Order: sequence, then C-alpha cells, then structure tokens
Amino acid sequence: MGRTLDSRAHVTRLLQRTGFDAVPDAVDAARKAGFEATLERVLTPTGADRGADATPAPEPGPLPARNSETQQKRAQKSGDGTEPKKPGDDPVRKHYREVLRQQREELTQWWLERMVAAEHPWVEKRTLLWHNHWATSIQKVKSAAAMLQQNETLRRLGGGDFRELARAMVVDPALMVWLDADGSVAEAPNENLGRELMELFVLGVGHYTESDVRQAAAALTGWTVDRRAHPWKAHFKPRRHDQGQQTVVGETADFSARTLIDHLVSLPDSHGHVATRMWGALVSNENKPSKTALARVTAAYGQQRDTKAMFRAVFTDEAFADADNVLVKQPVEYVVGSLRALGVHPSALPQKARRQLLTRTLTGLGQTPFAPDSVGGWPAGAAWLTTAAAQVRITFAQQLVRHAELGDVAAAATTERPDLLARKLGVGAWSAATREVLRAAAHDPRKVTAVALTAPEHLVLS
Repeated sequence: MGRTLDSRAHVTRLLQRTGFDAVPDAVDAARKAGFEATLERVLTPTGADRGADATPAPEPGPLPARNSETQQKRAQKSGDGTEPKKPGDDPVRKHYREVLRQQREELTQWWLERMVAAEHPWVEKRTLLWHNHWATSIQKVKSAAAMLQQNETLRRLGGGDFRELARAMVVDPALMVWLDADGSVAEAPNENLGRELMELFVLGVGHYTESDVRQAAAALTGWTVDRRAHPWKAHFKPRRHDQGQQTVVGETADFSARTLIDHLVSLPDSHGHVATRMWGALVSNENKPSKTALARVTAAYGQQRDTKAMFRAVFTDEAFADADNVLVKQPVEYVVGSLRALGVHPSALPQKARRQLLTRTLTGLGQTPFAPDSVGGWPAGAAWLTTAAAQVRITFAQQLVRHAELGDVAAAATTERPDLLARKLGVGAWSAATREVLRAAAHDPRKVTAVALTAPEHLVLS
C-alpha cells in the first residue's frame, strides 16, 4: 500500500473514474459533501439527465441493397453463394457502403456527444466499460441499428443484476452475428459464442474445458437473427436446437441459452472474473486485487450478482485511495474528458470540425466506439502511450483550443495560468518539467492550454 490520497485527490479520482473529468466546481462540491455521499450520488443519480435527454439517439434506417441484381446473379452462378470478386465496380454496393459509413459515423458522434453532455456521466462510463467487456464491432456486424440496440441494452441493464445483462447479451443480435452464432444448428454447432462466453464474458481463462465449449455451443443452437426486421431480432427455432442434455462446467441439464447463463453466472469463478475485469478498468490495470480485496468485492456482488454493489465495493476499497494506482486514460476518456473540461460540445461544431475532433482523433489513437479491435476489447495501460499517438494528441489539442472559450485562462495572470489549467483539467499537480514548459507558453492562452492538454499528467486518471 502506497501513499493514501488526501480528501480532495480522493474525490477527484472518484469523479474522473466514474466519469470523464473533474472540473473545479464539481470537486469542491464533492469534497464538501464527502466521499461516501458523493459515491452514492454517482451510483444512484436522481432527477432527469438534461444533457443526455438533449442528445436523443439517432434512428438508423434500413440499409439499402448490398449488390445489384447482376452481381447477385453472378454470385448465385458461382455455386457457393459468395459475392463477386470485384464488388467495387458495383454502384449499388458503393451506395450501400456509403450509407453504412454515414450511419456508423452518426452513431459514433452521437454517443460521444452524449458522453460530453451527460450530467450523470457514470451511466455513460459504465456503458463504455460494458461495451469493452462484451466487445462487438460494427466492422463485421455492419448494422448501426443493431449496434445501437446493443448499446441501449448495456446502458439499461449495466447497473443491476449481471445475470439479466448476460441473458440479454447471449441472444443480442449484434453479438450473435459478431461471434457467428446466427444460424448455429444441432448438426453443426458453432463454438465461437460458447467459447468467448466462458473465456471473456462470464468465467475467465482456466475455468472451463474444451468439452465445456462444445457442450455450451450445443446448448446455444437454434438461435437465428431476423435481418429483415428493423432493428434485427433474435428468434429461437426449436427444430434446429440440439435436443437432450449437455454437461457444462460440472452440471448436466437440457440447457437453453437462458439456463446456460443462469448456471455459468452462479459459479464463484464467474463472480471473481467479472469483479477482476472491472477492477482493472477502475482501480489498477497493473496491480491485481489482493485476496482480501477480491473476497470483499465478490461478497458485495454476491449471489444476486449485484453490479451496483460490486462497483460500490471497488470504489470504497483502500486500494482505490492508493496514490500509486494510476490508470492511463483510454482515448475515449481522454477526448471526452478534454471536451468536457473546456466546455466544448461537438454538436455545436460544424460537421467538418466534429469529424476532425472526434472521428479522426479516435481513429488515429486506435479506439473508436462500436469498433473494438477484437472480441477481447481494447488494450489497457501504456499501450496507448506511443509516439504516433502523441502526435495525434498534439493535433487534437491544437484544434480543440480553437473552438474552446478560454476567457478564464485569458483573464488570469500569466503566472497563474498553469495552476488554473491544473484545476480545470483535474490534475493534482504538474511535475517540475511540465510546469517549466507551461511557463514558457503561458503568455498565449490557447498555446498554454494546448500544452496542458498533451502533458503527461493529463494523460492519466490520477
């Protein structure tokens, strides 16, 4: 156990890790109210969220045809139903791709705007955590409507019983398509969903066997995705299901998708897996929870699989107040936190500026919502601190300050600007080296703010 944070640093950490920023007024109010009261307010927000309500979700329409009739006939003549070898020449396919690109960009920008605008940011931060946990990418799913439907499921169920969330996700159309579960039948069960369900989503590595994977895959047969519906819907077709009993992780039954989930999430290894993954995202990616801490968090999670109680236990563990448990900001946290700290709402910007600040920045940094790299989610820790990423952040900072209202920085004395920016960005203190660079740039409000946005101290969740 290292140095314990003082009261101000402790609530600052809480606000940053349950949201995206820690502006001075919010920190002052949290310090006055106390850590426990602030935590309860965060976990159990009251009243409407005017910011979130002002950012209604888009309504992606059905996608146009993917191929022209000529291309479809050529595919049928190939004998195997594959698409033409040169679909780029098909104007119908080009139109399909453009509509999909537009819907994807609209969806991504909507969620980022919602994160910036939210008055109860924990709801959005929690949704982002679950998105990384149940990582699904539009790159393969190719349906903004299906990805939005999944996003709403994660938001609605992400603060309650993990069993209810897992029940919904195992038959989520986007996840089913992503993991090839659509159309898995008794004669040829697809093992992808069953494997990832146990390895990543519910149990963790080492707590199941290859036989368990095969048996779980059999239990999940019979489910299909109706892609003619808008949005897509999952349907169960009993005739395609592998009837009879399966043995999965020590229990034999005629499992359905629902009862399979109920069994898996009831196992102690599941409790520990979910708690450990959330610990890595909220406390420390490098320092795993001690046996005592893990026992405490899983006890709070309990047989009711209460994720809210689990999060409360994580935030009140003594390790959460350990000054050494610093987390590197993921790109979405960095971008959204910077926008919130400077009061810049993407929706108020021209589309070109919005695309530069959001889409291009996050693409360059390697983390775009709705498009994780793999089913394992995005990397964590120092993986984000590359030379290429540093240049992207510099460009982002220079563009952001052009759109920010920096009257408070301009009104402050030159010598006071570094400390003002530390408070504005939720930084406890600048290092001697950073302070020197800030002093050299302090004569120019925009330049010094851009420097602060790219300083090492702003790249971490303190």
